[in-house]
Amino acid sequence: MEAKTCNESRVVRTMRVFPNDVNDHHTLFGGKLMSDADMLASLSATRHSRKECVTASTDSVDFLSPITPKDSVCFESFVTWTGTSSMEVFVKIIAENMISGERKIAATAFLTFVALDEHGKPTQVPAVIPETEEEKKLFETGKARAERRKEHRVHSKDLASYLTTRKPWE
Repeated sequence: MEAKTCNESRVVRTMRVFPNDVNDHHTLFGGKLMSDADMLASLSATRHSRKECVTASTDSVDFLSPITPKDSVCFESFVTWTGTSSMEVFVKIIAENMISGERKIAATAFLTFVALDEHGKPTQVPAVIPETEEEKKLFETGKARAERRKEHRVHSKDLASYLTTRKPWE
């Protein structure tokens, strides 16, 4: 399986912030941003693997600066690291004030996707080749993030074993 560059999985989408996209603080709803990040990340994962993909985890979403209705929002996603069947996708969210032109990193996110074969089972994905300094840094730190994800998953499964599925009204 031939390795692919980060750029081959890159997806970019810019949108305007409308009044129905904001909360009581007149900033973009965090949930809207998270949903849009997952949507773009899924495109990057599918573009990289050329397989059906599912979100395995949203590893982190860091809100760094508020996004207002005066801003446009640019989402940029690409695969930064791969395991056997999993892919880490980085999403960079840039807010641009449409009047002043000032641009700032408003949020970043890491999501993990798993590629599936025609039977719905995890399947191998190509390795990733970083080219830019940004891509190289994300790639170099990817293995450590993957190890933390594995540890976190073990703890999550352990916690889930203590949770009930009873109906709260019973």
